[in-house]
Amino acid sequence: MTNRFTTVGLAGGLIFGASVAIAQQADITIGQQLEPPHLDPTSAAAGAIDQVVYSNIFEGLTRFGPDGSVGPGLARSWDVSEDGLTYTFHLAEGVKFHDGTTMDAEDVVFSLNRARAEDSANAQKALFAGITDVVATDAATVTVTLSNPDGAFPFKMAWGDAVIVAPESIDGIKTTPIGTGAFMFDNWVEGDRIELKKNPEYWGEPAMLDAVTFKFISDPTAAFAAMMAEDVDVFAAFPAPENLPQFDADPRFKVLVGSTEGETILAINNKQAPFDNVRVREAVAHAINRQEIIDGAQFGYGTPIGTHFAPHNPDYVDLTGQSGYDPEKAKMLLEEAGVTLPLKVKMTLPPPSYARRGGEIIAAQLRQVGIEAQIENVEWAQWLEGTFRGKDYALTIVSHTEPMDINIYARPDYYFQYDNADFQALIAKIDVESDPAARSEMFKQAQQVIADDYVNAYLFQLPLITVAKAGVEGLWENAPTQAADMTAVHWAE
Repeated sequence: MTNRFTTVGLAGGLIFGASVAIAQQADITIGQQLEPPHLDPTSAAAGAIDQVVYSNIFEGLTRFGPDGSVGPGLARSWDVSEDGLTYTFHLAEGVKFHDGTTMDAEDVVFSLNRARAEDSANAQKALFAGITDVVATDAATVTVTLSNPDGAFPFKMAWGDAVIVAPESIDGIKTTPIGTGAFMFDNWVEGDRIELKKNPEYWGEPAMLDAVTFKFISDPTAAFAAMMAEDVDVFAAFPAPENLPQFDADPRFKVLVGSTEGETILAINNKQAPFDNVRVREAVAHAINRQEIIDGAQFGYGTPIGTHFAPHNPDYVDLTGQSGYDPEKAKMLLEEAGVTLPLKVKMTLPPPSYARRGGEIIAAQLRQVGIEAQIENVEWAQWLEGTFRGKDYALTIVSHTEPMDINIYARPDYYFQYDNADFQALIAKIDVESDPAARSEMFKQAQQVIADDYVNAYLFQLPLITVAKAGVEGLWENAPTQAADMTAVHWAE
């Protein structure tokens, strides 16, 4: 679930001197709004974990590139059987974990079996549901057998939830993560920062930086101050878009505006009355003015959505008109549903500014149709425990940053508790369909089904707004997964 956030007219000699200093710099400080609850990406839903560890500390068999493509990771290549049921992964050789132990096929077997185990705490356990067997053919080869063909399996293995871990270090993974990545965990000052250092024994292309510090700054005003004071070098997902014109006008900085996979939604507890009635959920959708939220909470940054799918995806269907702003229709639907007004409900808001700022606007909009949303601001750990796991909420705002995750609607135990057998069957068909045209048509159908059922109120696609010092190169402009991949980041020479 996602987050983020003058000296002009210097003489040419001073500018030159500054550029030399930048060229010699080998460390970087990254501003981040949310602090991870811990550092095990295989046992929590918090996107802030991947933001720190994805590709930096932990690696998977495959990995996402900055353009969203899936390429080799710890598996340098793979073969697929003719029936599509068997994937044979050929691992990179000479790979070591940060504690000096060897990474081999047995670690892959351990990681995948741990993720798919009955007692697994993996937040994306569905990624591994199709696996029936994992075998280490030899030290550098792993054979994975599936119950059904799955052309998306390499894509699934690129998620942060599918990284490879070692049994020897698993007990301490939450506080002392030991992976195979280009950076090693160095220090965590809780409430302040996490420090990484370059892995001198990295098996692949070495990192260009010697050290990376993730600095946690939750308040948007403080994020702006930290950037302006140059205490922070980069702030991805910058939480104060109202300040972007100042950075644009300042030659010390550059502003990158990209896209994310973050569907920002007003999530609805579909099992809690009266939201177990589709007319009430539809009323909520029609009570919301998306553009007002984008303008007021995001200062115009964001693309309206009408279903749980990224607008940049070629299979996207624009369904915003189906749930357009119509407060009179919302009132009529509430009356038809027999709802006694005013309806008082709890709206739980996690820390990101899109949620806190957007929540105030939505509460005012709902009030106009007779729904009194009583705001409860919670910290991220509370949201994960009470809202996500405990399902103790009526409404909440969150951005789902996982790639291509419409399949979460096929999980009745997921936190919005939507249970539609036809939709579940449709997702099951998508999972085994290999024909791209057929998959595309079914994805479009899936988008329509959840829009028709008004499972949630769909708000906007979260942009990735990054503010960085002018000399920083190699940053991801877009976010195909939630990550601050530092492996190619460097200072301009």
